[in-house]
Amino acid sequence: MHIQVATSATPSLRSTLGWRALSLAGAIALGLCAPSWAAEAPFPSTYQALASETTLIRGATVLTGTGERLNNADVLMSDGKIQAVGQQLQTPAGAKVIDGEGRWVTPGIIDVHSHLGVYPSPGVKAHQDGNEITGPVTANVWAEHALWPQDTGFAAALAGGITSMMILPGSANLVGGRGVTVKNVPATSYQAMKFPDAPHGLKMACGENPKRVYGEKGRFPSTRMGNVAGYRQAWIDAQEYADKIKAYEDKLAEGEDAKAPKRDLRLETLAGALNGEILVHMHCYRADEMMTILDMADEFGYQVTAFHHGVEAYKIADELAEAGTCGALWADWWGFKMEAYDGIQENIALVDRPANGCAIVHSDSAEGIQRLNQEAAKAMVRGQRAGMDIDEARAIRWITSNAAKSLGIYDQTGSLEAGKMADVVLWNQNPFSVYAQAQQVFIDGALIYDRNDPDYQPLSDFMLGQSAEENR
Repeated sequence: MHIQVATSATPSLRSTLGWRALSLAGAIALGLCAPSWAAEAPFPSTYQALASETTLIRGATVLTGTGERLNNADVLMSDGKIQAVGQQLQTPAGAKVIDGEGRWVTPGIIDVHSHLGVYPSPGVKAHQDGNEITGPVTANVWAEHALWPQDTGFAAALAGGITSMMILPGSANLVGGRGVTVKNVPATSYQAMKFPDAPHGLKMACGENPKRVYGEKGRFPSTRMGNVAGYRQAWIDAQEYADKIKAYEDKLAEGEDAKAPKRDLRLETLAGALNGEILVHMHCYRADEMMTILDMADEFGYQVTAFHHGVEAYKIADELAEAGTCGALWADWWGFKMEAYDGIQENIALVDRPANGCAIVHSDSAEGIQRLNQEAAKAMVRGQRAGMDIDEARAIRWITSNAAKSLGIYDQTGSLEAGKMADVVLWNQNPFSVYAQAQQVFIDGALIYDRNDPDYQPLSDFMLGQSAEENR
């Protein structure tokens, strides 16, 4: 099987991948169509797993993503799901058996902060679709509407073991818009990549970016004071909008005639975040600003799912844990602007240290996403050198289960547990080694990538005919 995406082959692609619509009830529950009078979920996921065969990986070192390490263990995949993980599993009739001796198995890697598809390669001006900078609050825009599935970065990320990711708008705005979680599969449309039943994320940003983008043009906001005032006014407007919708629905429930409020896409998204249907992901560097945002979340009654970048998150690790807020962090990026000045390489380990702490390693980079396992390794080693007891079974959660939890998809993926999607990576050795390579990558049990077989190395339309090998 040579996995390609060709627009001329759209009918066969549809028949292969299938088309699936979300129910109205499910869409409302996910905040995809907040008003009750919306006819159907807009832009529904059409993702369906590729056909797969029953596969048993035998005798590998397995990191389950739940904190366990199993030596000389087996992983059984069938019907797109993890069927069992353990030692000396029985081989089902007709199963494909892969010798895992000397190799490691992990859940598929998940990146919670990517701009693939909205800032795709090649990086030309015509492709710069990640920031809608026409206003400081653009909650009405959705990253998926700019996502280009032909971005060559998706295949490069797949070779690094990335099976799912959240694509976010950029950080120019106070509220940048909705992010979308996708499965890292070749597709012609973004709908065919959308992770089934995953909630949207809401991208927000603190600090220097919004005040620079707007302040340099003499517009609001131009200071951190202005940033906070802008957030608060947006939440006030969203509360009023939600109240109007509730009043309308209450009248309908009582049998009264009522005129539906005019839909407002900006306020619809913000109201979805207030009621928890849309998960708030906030670009924020400084500890003092993160504490301000947590206070604001208390004021308006919403949850901050994760602070992204957060180079000073280590200063408030206990407060983040108490708030149930994850730190989605870099291993060692720092110092490239004033608000990123006070970073330390033990940041991730310290955020993970509280009993209920939630640390995540993210990329925010088309290059970094290709080696997220090594970014996690750097953070693990720095924590160990600081005297913290961190092993591979714990650190793998930073790029699997913790990431899945922050995206609202942990019930489906992020760990090797029976019944979950068979999103699996087979590594040539310890994935925290600088020499580690993803040898095979399975998504919903289907072999999507094989380092040793060109027929299992996805090639997009854009790359067809680009290489000398294809032109022979």
